[in-house]
Amino acid sequence: MSALPMNEPKIRVLIVDDSAVVRQTLSEVLSSDPDIQVIATASDPFVAAERIAEQAPDVITLDIEMPRMDGLTFLQKIMSQHPIPVIICSSLAEAGAQSTLKALEYGAVDIIAKPRLGSKRFLEESSVILCEAVKAAAKARLSVHTVSRTIQPKLTADAVLARGAGGAMLETTEKVVVIGASTGGTEALRSLLEALPPDAPGIVIVQHMPEVFTRAFANRLDGLCRISVKEAESNDTVLRGRALIAPGNHHALLKRSGARYYVDIKDGPLVSRHRPSVDVLFRSAARYAGPNAVGVIMTGMGDDGARGMLEMKEAGAATIAQDEATSVVFGMPNEAIKRGAVDTILPLEAIAETILIRTR
Repeated sequence: MSALPMNEPKIRVLIVDDSAVVRQTLSEVLSSDPDIQVIATASDPFVAAERIAEQAPDVITLDIEMPRMDGLTFLQKIMSQHPIPVIICSSLAEAGAQSTLKALEYGAVDIIAKPRLGSKRFLEESSVILCEAVKAAAKARLSVHTVSRTIQPKLTADAVLARGAGGAMLETTEKVVVIGASTGGTEALRSLLEALPPDAPGIVIVQHMPEVFTRAFANRLDGLCRISVKEAESNDTVLRGRALIAPGNHHALLKRSGARYYVDIKDGPLVSRHRPSVDVLFRSAARYAGPNAVGVIMTGMGDDGARGMLEMKEAGAATIAQDEATSVVFGMPNEAIKRGAVDTILPLEAIAETILIRTR
């Protein structure tokens, strides 16, 4: 797990949730990270407003459904009066997915699933994801019973797909696009996909997001875009005019059978501290599509996708990174750039046109 530089102040977090158990669990998980300090908790937005007046946090974790004032209303007030990076901490409930996605439109920077008592693996993984999300949020650009945690090794794509001889054909007329994004990516992806024509090349996307929410996100985009968008299922064919979004909590791999590209949905460990992982998708694209692929890495914290994008470039694929000025967090694109994995660095609004040029 990445640590703050020496003498860097800890990230101050305010936890807002009506459940005392959730507040305690989140507080224990976050406090176990040496770079994070939980400065207060609040049972509802009115108490939260008092805590903010006492000491402004760097990051707020916020529940949606609360008494006296719902989280969406509180979020709107925060973003209009005193913008603070907000992470929506939501239960894995289909019914609440639309409200949670609405929060992203209102300025929330990320969605995470509430940690719940369960298996050791779940608690360890949710701890890693939660702490990384807080660190990403702290860097985000804004427009106006103790839970014991063992830091898990940061796995590479080897944990899911071994690097080896490619199964890619020589260049063909049919191209495929693979895209990776994290913090700030939901709205960036909406902007990108809305700009694509109905006959755009087939696309596979990894957006770091919990399960359940990826389906609601795909359905929302499907209603906004000229291309069709769906949550990926195993054996879905990558077709012109369609984008497939990796389901939360599962890795998505691009595969090839003859001239047909399709996706394979797999379980497995966190890779680069994520599942789905951009590195896994990009490695599979390097292996099975090679020069027939275009890789795009967008806004997000950390380095997921940087190794995989370098493998794509080495396999002959075209590679694109979102620029710093239009990224909510420039971590993922910057890591790929520093590794020499990127051919072209572009503002968000220029990526769609460049994809079309590179796939002609």
